[in-house]
Amino acid sequence: MKESTMSRTSEIKFTIQLDDKNMPKKIEWEATDAGFEGKKVCNTMMISLWDKEEQVTIGIDLWTKEMLVDDMNIHFFQIFNKISDTYLRATGNNEIAQIIRNFSSEFAAKLDLLKKVK
Repeated sequence: MKESTMSRTSEIKFTIQLDDKNMPKKIEWEATDAGFEGKKVCNTMMISLWDKEEQVTIGIDLWTKEMLVDDMNIHFFQIFNKISDTYLRATGNNEIAQIIRNFSSEFAAKLDLLKKVK
């Protein structure tokens, strides 16, 4: 007997308030599966989308004026670690995932981030 799988939809929504120069003033997000109700404010967002037909990655990178350089450095450090974890889960290639982790560690050391990261 074949098990039927139930299909469902999950939605992620971003709301970007722009200033008079079309620069992000406020970024909010909400998601149906986020584990909280309503919108959350964030100072930066980076979304990468793979276009299979064109074989290209499309990026949406936004940040507000409130995003400090020190915070951006920590944000990138955490992104590099996340990329390593995601790459390992997606490919099973631990060797390359470790190369990404090593780069992340060098990045953090160069910017003296480890004492700043919580």
